[in-house]
Amino acid sequence: MIRRALRARTAQVAVAFLGLVLVLVVTGDLFAPQDPLAQDTSAILQGSSAAHWLGTDYLGRDVLSRLIAGTRVSVFAALTAVVIGALLGIVPGMLSAFSGKVATWTSLRVADAFMALPFIIFAIAVAGLFGNGLFQAMVAVGVLIAPVYFRIIRAAALSHAGAQYVEAATLLGAPWWHVLAVHIWPKVLPAVVVTTANLAAGGLLVVSSLTFLGIGIQPPEPTWGGMLASDLGYLTQRPFGPVAPALAIMGTVAALNLLADAIRDASGDAGRAAEALRNPLKREVADVR
Repeated sequence: MIRRALRARTAQVAVAFLGLVLVLVVTGDLFAPQDPLAQDTSAILQGSSAAHWLGTDYLGRDVLSRLIAGTRVSVFAALTAVVIGALLGIVPGMLSAFSGKVATWTSLRVADAFMALPFIIFAIAVAGLFGNGLFQAMVAVGVLIAPVYFRIIRAAALSHAGAQYVEAATLLGAPWWHVLAVHIWPKVLPAVVVTTANLAAGGLLVVSSLTFLGIGIQPPEPTWGGMLASDLGYLTQRPFGPVAPALAIMGTVAALNLLADAIRDASGDAGRAAEALRNPLKREVADVR
Protein backbone atom coordinates (compact mmCIF):
# COMPACT_ATOMS: atom_id res chain seq x y z
CA MET A 1 0.00 0.00 0.00
CA ILE A 2 2.69 2.48 1.01
CA ARG A 3 4.90 1.51 -1.93
CA ARG A 4 2.05 2.00 -4.38
CA ALA A 5 1.24 5.35 -2.83
CA LEU A 6 4.85 6.54 -3.07
CA ARG A 7 4.87 5.98 -6.82
CA ALA A 8 2.81 9.15 -7.18
CA ARG A 9 4.86 12.31 -7.63
CA THR A 10 2.67 14.25 -5.20
CA ALA A 11 3.28 11.63 -2.51
CA GLN A 12 7.03 11.83 -3.06
CA VAL A 13 6.98 15.61 -2.68
CA ALA A 14 4.80 15.32 0.45
CA VAL A 15 7.13 12.74 2.04
CA ALA A 16 10.17 14.89 1.27
CA PHE A 17 8.59 17.94 2.89
CA LEU A 18 7.38 15.97 5.91
CA GLY A 19 10.84 14.44 6.24
CA LEU A 20 12.30 17.94 6.46
CA VAL A 21 9.75 18.84 9.14
CA LEU A 22 10.62 15.67 11.05
CA VAL A 23 14.32 16.54 10.93
CA LEU A 24 13.55 19.98 12.38
CA VAL A 25 11.43 18.39 15.10
CA VAL A 26 14.15 15.97 16.15
CA THR A 27 17.31 18.02 15.60
CA GLY A 28 16.01 21.56 15.12
CA ASP A 29 18.21 22.97 17.87
CA LEU A 30 21.29 22.04 15.85
CA PHE A 31 20.13 24.03 12.81
CA ALA A 32 18.90 27.16 14.58
CA PRO A 33 21.47 29.87 13.81
CA GLN A 34 20.76 31.78 17.03
CA ASP A 35 18.98 31.48 20.34
CA PRO A 36 15.24 31.75 19.52
CA LEU A 37 14.59 33.55 22.83
CA ALA A 38 17.51 36.01 22.67
CA GLN A 39 16.39 39.64 22.30
CA ASP A 40 18.40 42.38 20.55
CA THR A 41 16.86 45.83 20.89
CA SER A 42 19.31 47.20 18.34
CA ALA A 43 17.97 44.91 15.60
CA ILE A 44 14.18 45.25 15.93
CA LEU A 45 12.00 44.51 12.87
CA GLN A 46 14.89 44.14 10.46
CA GLY A 47 14.59 42.57 7.05
CA SER A 48 16.54 39.65 5.67
CA SER A 49 20.29 39.88 6.07
CA ALA A 50 23.37 37.70 6.41
CA ALA A 51 22.96 37.71 10.19
CA HIS A 52 19.18 37.13 10.12
CA TRP A 53 18.06 35.23 7.02
CA LEU A 54 14.35 35.81 7.68
CA GLY A 55 14.78 39.05 9.59
CA THR A 56 13.91 39.83 13.20
CA ASP A 57 10.65 40.33 15.07
CA TYR A 58 9.43 43.19 17.26
CA LEU A 59 11.84 42.21 20.05
CA GLY A 60 14.84 41.70 17.82
CA ARG A 61 14.67 37.90 17.96
CA ASP A 62 15.83 35.88 14.96
CA VAL A 63 12.76 34.75 12.98
CA LEU A 64 14.41 31.71 11.40
CA SER A 65 15.53 30.39 14.79
CA ARG A 66 12.06 30.89 16.22
CA LEU A 67 10.45 29.23 13.21
CA ILE A 68 12.67 26.16 13.65
CA ALA A 69 12.06 26.07 17.41
CA GLY A 70 8.32 26.43 16.90
CA THR A 71 8.24 23.36 14.66
CA ARG A 72 8.66 20.96 17.57
CA VAL A 73 5.93 22.52 19.71
CA SER A 74 3.41 22.77 16.86
CA VAL A 75 3.98 19.25 15.53
CA PHE A 76 4.08 17.58 18.94
CA ALA A 77 0.84 19.27 19.95
CA ALA A 78 -0.93 18.09 16.79
CA LEU A 79 0.42 14.55 17.22
CA THR A 80 -0.73 14.53 20.84
CA ALA A 81 -4.32 15.12 19.76
CA VAL A 82 -4.13 12.48 17.03
CA VAL A 83 -2.58 9.83 19.29
CA ILE A 84 -5.20 10.39 21.98
CA GLY A 85 -7.99 10.23 19.41
CA ALA A 86 -6.58 7.03 17.91
CA LEU A 87 -6.22 5.34 21.30
CA LEU A 88 -9.79 6.21 22.26
CA GLY A 89 -11.44 5.58 18.90
CA ILE A 90 -9.85 2.73 16.94
CA VAL A 91 -10.41 -0.25 19.25
CA PRO A 92 -13.98 0.74 20.24
CA GLY A 93 -14.76 1.28 16.56
CA MET A 94 -13.64 -2.24 15.68
CA LEU A 95 -15.45 -3.75 18.65
CA SER A 96 -18.69 -1.95 17.82
CA ALA A 97 -18.87 -3.77 14.50
CA PHE A 98 -19.48 -7.00 16.44
CA SER A 99 -21.40 -5.71 19.45
CA GLY A 100 -25.12 -6.03 20.14
CA LYS A 101 -27.81 -3.59 19.13
CA VAL A 102 -28.04 -1.80 22.47
CA ALA A 103 -24.29 -1.31 22.77
CA THR A 104 -24.08 -0.22 19.13
CA TRP A 105 -26.88 2.32 19.47
CA THR A 106 -25.42 3.74 22.68
CA SER A 107 -21.89 4.05 21.28
CA LEU A 108 -23.13 5.73 18.12
CA ARG A 109 -25.17 8.29 20.06
CA VAL A 110 -22.19 9.09 22.28
CA ALA A 111 -19.99 9.50 19.22
CA ASP A 112 -22.55 11.77 17.55
CA ALA A 113 -22.79 13.91 20.69
CA PHE A 114 -19.02 14.45 20.84
CA MET A 115 -18.76 15.12 17.10
CA ALA A 116 -21.36 17.86 17.44
CA LEU A 117 -19.13 19.82 19.84
CA PRO A 118 -17.01 22.61 18.31
CA PHE A 119 -13.37 21.60 18.51
CA ILE A 120 -11.71 24.97 19.10
CA ILE A 121 -14.31 26.34 21.50
CA PHE A 122 -14.20 23.11 23.52
CA ALA A 123 -10.39 23.25 23.62
CA ILE A 124 -10.49 26.86 24.82
CA ALA A 125 -12.99 25.92 27.55
CA VAL A 126 -10.82 23.03 28.75
CA ALA A 127 -7.71 25.22 28.73
CA GLY A 128 -9.61 27.79 30.78
CA LEU A 129 -10.73 25.19 33.33
CA PHE A 130 -7.48 23.28 33.73
CA GLY A 131 -4.90 25.95 33.00
CA ASN A 132 -3.68 27.73 29.91
CA GLY A 133 -1.61 24.82 28.62
CA LEU A 134 -1.34 23.52 25.09
CA PHE A 135 -1.32 19.92 26.33
CA GLN A 136 -4.68 20.35 28.07
CA ALA A 137 -6.16 21.92 24.96
CA MET A 138 -4.91 19.15 22.68
CA VAL A 139 -6.17 16.45 25.05
CA ALA A 140 -9.60 18.02 24.62
CA VAL A 141 -9.19 18.01 20.84
CA GLY A 142 -8.03 14.38 21.00
CA VAL A 143 -11.20 13.42 22.86
CA LEU A 144 -13.26 15.03 20.11
CA ILE A 145 -11.17 13.35 17.41
CA ALA A 146 -11.87 9.91 18.88
CA PRO A 147 -15.47 9.74 17.51
CA VAL A 148 -14.12 10.45 14.02
CA TYR A 149 -11.82 7.43 14.31
CA PHE A 150 -14.70 5.46 15.84
CA ARG A 151 -17.07 6.16 12.95
CA ILE A 152 -14.54 5.53 10.19
CA ILE A 153 -13.03 2.37 11.68
CA ARG A 154 -16.49 1.01 12.47
CA ALA A 155 -17.57 1.56 8.84
CA ALA A 156 -14.41 -0.15 7.56
CA ALA A 157 -14.80 -3.08 9.97
CA LEU A 158 -18.48 -3.55 9.13
CA SER A 159 -17.62 -3.96 5.46
CA HIS A 160 -15.57 -7.06 6.35
CA ALA A 161 -17.47 -8.38 9.38
CA GLY A 162 -19.70 -10.58 7.22
CA ALA A 163 -16.94 -11.91 4.98
CA GLN A 164 -16.69 -15.67 4.56
CA TYR A 165 -13.18 -15.87 6.02
CA VAL A 166 -14.42 -14.12 9.17
CA GLU A 167 -17.39 -16.47 9.49
CA ALA A 168 -15.11 -19.46 8.89
CA ALA A 169 -12.68 -18.34 11.59
CA THR A 170 -15.57 -17.86 14.01
CA LEU A 171 -17.05 -21.29 13.25
CA LEU A 172 -13.64 -22.88 13.76
CA GLY A 173 -13.61 -21.50 17.30
CA ALA A 174 -11.25 -18.56 16.89
CA PRO A 175 -11.67 -16.07 19.77
CA TRP A 176 -13.02 -12.63 18.95
CA TRP A 177 -9.70 -10.90 19.62
CA HIS A 178 -7.99 -13.26 17.16
CA VAL A 179 -10.56 -12.46 14.49
CA LEU A 180 -10.11 -8.74 15.03
CA ALA A 181 -6.32 -8.85 15.09
CA VAL A 182 -5.73 -11.29 12.23
CA HIS A 183 -8.68 -10.85 9.87
CA ILE A 184 -10.17 -7.39 10.47
CA TRP A 185 -7.23 -5.19 11.45
CA PRO A 186 -5.25 -5.64 8.19
CA LYS A 187 -8.36 -4.67 6.24
CA VAL A 188 -9.05 -1.48 8.19
CA LEU A 189 -5.40 -0.40 8.43
CA PRO A 190 -5.54 1.68 5.19
CA ALA A 191 -8.49 3.61 6.61
CA VAL A 192 -6.54 4.17 9.83
CA VAL A 193 -3.53 5.54 7.93
CA VAL A 194 -5.61 7.85 5.76
CA THR A 195 -7.62 9.10 8.72
CA THR A 196 -4.47 9.70 10.77
CA ALA A 197 -2.86 11.77 8.03
CA ASN A 198 -6.01 13.85 7.55
CA LEU A 199 -6.54 14.38 11.26
CA ALA A 200 -2.88 15.28 11.78
CA ALA A 201 -3.34 18.05 9.21
CA GLY A 202 -6.51 19.19 10.94
CA GLY A 203 -4.83 18.97 14.34
CA LEU A 204 -2.04 21.23 13.13
CA LEU A 205 -4.61 23.77 11.97
CA VAL A 206 -6.27 23.67 15.38
CA VAL A 207 -2.91 24.09 17.14
CA SER A 208 -2.09 27.04 14.90
CA SER A 209 -5.49 28.58 15.53
CA LEU A 210 -5.22 28.20 19.30
CA THR A 211 -1.69 29.59 19.47
CA PHE A 212 -2.71 32.39 17.12
CA LEU A 213 -5.33 33.33 19.71
CA GLY A 214 -2.77 33.04 22.50
CA ILE A 215 -4.32 29.87 23.95
CA GLY A 216 -2.06 27.17 25.33
CA ILE A 217 1.31 28.92 25.15
CA GLN A 218 3.36 30.92 27.58
CA PRO A 219 5.41 33.72 25.98
CA PRO A 220 8.14 33.81 24.80
CA GLU A 221 7.76 30.16 23.68
CA PRO A 222 7.73 30.14 19.87
CA THR A 223 4.93 28.51 17.88
CA TRP A 224 3.92 28.92 14.26
CA GLY A 225 0.51 30.35 15.14
CA GLY A 226 1.96 32.69 17.75
CA MET A 227 4.56 33.99 15.30
CA LEU A 228 1.86 34.59 12.72
CA ALA A 229 -0.22 36.57 15.21
CA SER A 230 2.70 38.76 16.33
CA ASP A 231 3.85 39.46 12.78
CA LEU A 232 0.39 40.63 11.75
CA GLY A 233 0.73 43.51 14.20
CA TYR A 234 3.76 44.93 12.36
CA LEU A 235 2.79 44.69 8.71
CA THR A 236 3.80 48.30 8.08
CA GLN A 237 7.39 47.69 9.17
CA ARG A 238 7.64 44.08 7.89
CA PRO A 239 4.95 43.45 5.26
CA PHE A 240 6.32 39.98 4.49
CA GLY A 241 6.73 38.99 8.13
CA PRO A 242 3.78 36.56 8.29
CA VAL A 243 4.86 34.74 5.12
CA ALA A 244 7.34 32.33 6.78
CA PRO A 245 5.06 30.92 9.53
CA ALA A 246 2.09 30.88 7.15
CA LEU A 247 4.06 28.88 4.58
CA ALA A 248 5.21 26.47 7.29
CA ILE A 249 1.62 25.82 8.36
CA MET A 250 0.23 25.63 4.82
CA GLY A 251 3.07 23.45 3.54
CA THR A 252 2.81 20.89 6.35
CA VAL A 253 -0.98 20.68 6.13
CA ALA A 254 -0.87 20.36 2.34
CA ALA A 255 1.81 17.64 2.53
CA LEU A 256 -0.24 15.60 5.00
CA ASN A 257 -3.35 15.90 2.85
CA LEU A 258 -1.48 14.97 -0.33
CA LEU A 259 -0.01 11.93 1.40
CA ALA A 260 -3.43 10.91 2.69
CA ASP A 261 -4.94 11.23 -0.80
CA ALA A 262 -2.14 9.15 -2.34
CA ILE A 263 -2.54 6.39 0.26
CA ARG A 264 -6.32 6.42 -0.16
CA ASP A 265 -6.03 6.08 -3.94
CA ALA A 266 -3.48 3.29 -3.60
CA SER A 267 -5.46 1.32 -1.01
CA GLY A 268 -8.75 1.24 -2.93
CA ASP A 269 -12.08 0.83 -1.14
CA ALA A 270 -10.59 0.38 2.32
CA GLY A 271 -8.89 3.74 2.18
CA ARG A 272 -11.98 5.44 0.80
CA ALA A 273 -13.91 4.50 3.92
CA ALA A 274 -12.31 7.54 5.55
CA GLU A 275 -13.71 9.87 2.88
CA ALA A 276 -17.26 9.69 4.23
CA LEU A 277 -16.24 11.50 7.41
CA ARG A 278 -13.34 13.54 6.05
CA ASN A 279 -11.75 15.72 8.74
CA PRO A 280 -14.31 17.87 10.54
CA LEU A 281 -11.40 19.83 12.05
CA LYS A 282 -10.96 21.68 8.76
CA ARG A 283 -14.56 22.80 8.77
CA GLU A 284 -14.17 23.89 12.38
CA VAL A 285 -11.14 26.06 11.58
CA ALA A 286 -12.90 27.48 8.53
CA ASP A 287 -15.87 28.46 10.70
CA VAL A 288 -13.59 30.27 13.16
CA ARG A 289 -11.89 32.18 10.37
